[in-house]
Amino acid sequence: MVTPGILIAATGSGTGKTTIATGLMAALSKTRKVAPFKVGPDYIDPSYHSLATGMPGRNLDAVMCPGLIGPLYAHGSAGKDIAVVEGVMGLFDGRITDSHQALPAGSSAAIAAELGLPVILVVDVRGMSQSVGALVKGFATESTDVHVAGVILNQVGSDRHAAVCREAVEAAGIAVVGAIPRVEKVEVPSRHLGLITAKEHGEKARQAVERMAELVEKHCDMAAIVGLAAANYAGEEWVPGRVVEKQKAVTVAMAAGPAFTFAYAEHRELLEAAGARVVDFDPLTEALPECDGLIIPGGFPEEHVEALAAREDLKQQVRAHVAAGKPVHGECAGLLWLVESLDAHPMLGVIGTHAAMGRRLTLGYRESVALTDSVLYRAGERITGHEFHHTALTDSDAQGFDKAWGWRAWDGAPKQEGFIRGNVHASYLHVHPASCPQAVQRFVAACGGLN
Repeated sequence: MVTPGILIAATGSGTGKTTIATGLMAALSKTRKVAPFKVGPDYIDPSYHSLATGMPGRNLDAVMCPGLIGPLYAHGSAGKDIAVVEGVMGLFDGRITDSHQALPAGSSAAIAAELGLPVILVVDVRGMSQSVGALVKGFATESTDVHVAGVILNQVGSDRHAAVCREAVEAAGIAVVGAIPRVEKVEVPSRHLGLITAKEHGEKARQAVERMAELVEKHCDMAAIVGLAAANYAGEEWVPGRVVEKQKAVTVAMAAGPAFTFAYAEHRELLEAAGARVVDFDPLTEALPECDGLIIPGGFPEEHVEALAAREDLKQQVRAHVAAGKPVHGECAGLLWLVESLDAHPMLGVIGTHAAMGRRLTLGYRESVALTDSVLYRAGERITGHEFHHTALTDSDAQGFDKAWGWRAWDGAPKQEGFIRGNVHASYLHVHPASCPQAVQRFVAACGGLN
């Protein structure tokens, strides 16, 4: 039987959804095993979910992982008492297409409908009172496939304000399971791509999560929330060992620490299932471990650029790794570390181009085709990935490298991106490994000299 869960959604971004979802996870984790999830490709919120629960924060992204939402939910929640899923943006916000969809792909509503999760809607009630009833009723009746089971009122101004809003919501037939007053912000500081990761913020992040838990415990009906939990998925569980074959035993070093925090939990699980021993190391302070392959995931190297630039010893170690023909997979931040320089600070110098921060945010899903055979993909293979960065390359070409990916931009213009040479694969594109386990298997095979 699949673990029951709830989905914390909102009327839109900026309503306090992350604070409430994370606080609920932390509060429930005091007496239960909680499986934390985030809808969409976000890496940062799951880092706080993991801090709140002591469990791996996982993503449910129906755009990058079509057909795998149920199996991934069953895998991540196996053996847990309850699952808490934090939604993305507003309840019905998802991938924009040319035609209207009642449940847009990638939306919280689509995930809730597919898994049979009841929705608790977070509503910021500043600037409204009786109108909140009409607002909630609209969300509750938008789709018969989505069950809005409860509401948490956020930013209530007084007991009287809370009572009026509660009466309006309950008149619409929805239970109010919490009313959180206006308090000083407990969110951790943000930057150009969102919240600062839990790993970077250290003890302050832990204190913020504790404060979130206190708010939820004090102002929400915990028993009522737990009583709403349900799920109706009855399919198979995703199991890493069933989608990859065990290869020759190898050691894979994975960059971690404050600069490289963006890695999906399933990536490590697939690597291990394929025969790899995964060793984390912090490029800010540690040497490259003895390894057969190197993975550099996403993160914020631009925030630690001076420390990375100063690691001459590590630069030599990584260059020697590349020169020996050992596999390297750099994803977004990994790409930035592999280029000649980032904001004029010298990086690894493996790829002959430069990167710099800019004002423009590059964001969105990419329906991509592999253009070149590589240590991960075969030319012609298709994958849906995600871009999310403020940096840009001074030159999208580098001597001796082939292009990794091709896709069409929103206006139909062809786009090519990424770099491949030998056993090096580097790109801005984030890919969820569960959607392409064959790529992980090939990487491990190449680490053992079998690819």
